[in-house]
Amino acid sequence: MSYKDTYARWKSDPEAFWLEAARAIDWDRAPSRALDDTRAPFYSWFADGRVNACYNAVDRHVAAGRGDQVAIIHDSPVTNSVTRLTFAELQDRTARLAGALSAKGVGLGDRVVIYMPMVPEALVAMLACARIGAVHSVVFGGFAAKELAVRIDDATPKAIIAASCGIEPSQVVHYKPLLDGAIEIAAHKPEFCVILQREQERAELTPGRDHDWEAFALSAAPADCVPVPGDHPAYILYTSGTTGAPKGVVRPTAGHLVALNWTMKHIYDVAPGEVFWAASDVGWVVGHSYICYAPLIHGNTTVVFEGKPVGTPDAGTFWRVIEDHGVSVLFTAPTAFRAIKRDDPEAALLAGYDISSLRALFLAGERADPDTIHWAEDKLGVPVIDHWWQTETGYTIAGNPTGIEMLPIKHGSATVPMPGYDIRVLDEGGHEVAPGALGAIAIRLPLPPGTLSTLWNADARYEASYLTTFPGYYETGDAGLIDEDGYVHIMARTDDVINVAGHRLSTGGMEEVLAGHPDVAECAVIGVADALKGQLPLGLVCLKKGAARAHDEIAAECIAKVRAELGPVAAFRLCAVVDRLPKTRSGKILRGTMVKLADGLEVATPATIDDPTILDDIRAALAILGYPKSPT
Repeated sequence: MSYKDTYARWKSDPEAFWLEAARAIDWDRAPSRALDDTRAPFYSWFADGRVNACYNAVDRHVAAGRGDQVAIIHDSPVTNSVTRLTFAELQDRTARLAGALSAKGVGLGDRVVIYMPMVPEALVAMLACARIGAVHSVVFGGFAAKELAVRIDDATPKAIIAASCGIEPSQVVHYKPLLDGAIEIAAHKPEFCVILQREQERAELTPGRDHDWEAFALSAAPADCVPVPGDHPAYILYTSGTTGAPKGVVRPTAGHLVALNWTMKHIYDVAPGEVFWAASDVGWVVGHSYICYAPLIHGNTTVVFEGKPVGTPDAGTFWRVIEDHGVSVLFTAPTAFRAIKRDDPEAALLAGYDISSLRALFLAGERADPDTIHWAEDKLGVPVIDHWWQTETGYTIAGNPTGIEMLPIKHGSATVPMPGYDIRVLDEGGHEVAPGALGAIAIRLPLPPGTLSTLWNADARYEASYLTTFPGYYETGDAGLIDEDGYVHIMARTDDVINVAGHRLSTGGMEEVLAGHPDVAECAVIGVADALKGQLPLGLVCLKKGAARAHDEIAAECIAKVRAELGPVAAFRLCAVVDRLPKTRSGKILRGTMVKLADGLEVATPATIDDPTILDDIRAALAILGYPKSPT
């Protein structure tokens, strides 16, 4: 069946489409219907079914005779170690931790905060919560105490599971003092904590509150899987960049299982038993969906990578992991490949590795510029597929359904809408724009299974954040266009569409041109305030290693290139070379923060920033360009 046939089949009968997909999941009680719209716009999927996420991710594979298959490969260049867990071993560890939590009173609906680095125990903790119907909330390991405290107060966990430390290429990150500080700050106090003691640093435990993971779980009686209603929350995930009141995305269990399982075959085209590697972190949505849940639900081996694309030890580490573990499909963020390209522009290190197992590279998390895609295609010799989704959706909104039909790739496009998503491009009045015209991207309600059902304890905020701008639609916050062939192009966040003398311009389009300069490794374009034209575009570019020419000369070439390709209407006259761009730990460029710096507004250091010192470098570059402007 072709993509068009599949999409049309969903559109003509969504109920039948999703009930058929649900048959691939093991149910304690199968749902009688797919969609429950009685509380619209708070939709629920498979609500009358009974199911357990841990059973589907672990136990059913053991029951099917595949207990000896490797479920998790932990590859840690920062500790120079590789470990493997089979499905049978994962079942035992998960059941024992779940039993220990249950014995301490954690049960159905209780929250558990998980504060862990990239170790197998992070997945064990998530699955153990799912096993007994507890709701986990993973907070990125190493988050500041204040930010962790905000999430503790919002989720009100009965327990916190943490590690003694995390390992970065240049340092050991002390988690336990951050955890202690967060609990001290927080109004809500957990009843107990479980601490994974890593050999790189053993933490001092707080008597009466803290338990050593090994002693806590080792002697516990294994817990059975607890069936939960289909719309029971699997987890809460706080969106990156949250300021003020946290924004906790709620992921319902059954839709999560059904949708993720469907994507593994139909979007990523992997078969059970193959090795799937999502090079992300469990603190982010990709880590939830495609490190932990989707591969294990589908019966794949998942790679948990504790390292960086460069510096652990070099820009060849991705190729080494692919060779060592026979990775079939790699999924990562474009920023990872820009970092590799910057350190090793000719991919000379690739020559030392056999990556013949790799069939495809998928990119998501931010817009994949065509230059990076071209580079990866040329060096890897496999399809490089951009696809678009969000923390809120949990999986692909628009992509290339390689397991149904590999559609022609258009560089700069996320390809086409996936079943479940009716995507429209709207103007400010909520009217559809013509093909090829830039606008706000929205999705007709209801959203499909596996997407957020609401925000934790914040139904009104959910409606205000996503459902009020365009009644009847989910507002994605992204801007872009749908071309004459139905391909979706995500150009920028809505806030990144700038208005230059009445012309609505995409900063993503300008970044695409800058990325094509032979010396540019990565770049960002922001809109800065201008008294005459409203806004002006300002570009910041990072250079590839070995680009030794004068920075002023390269900046001038970048300006000329944008003006030549986009015309004078772009009004692109501001460009500077910088060593690095400020990013979240998931690799997203903090454009909004740079806009505030350029406009002279007060800037609070974002909780998710990878390295706060980069902001000083950006301030210096902006000052050279005359920003922020002095008051007149």
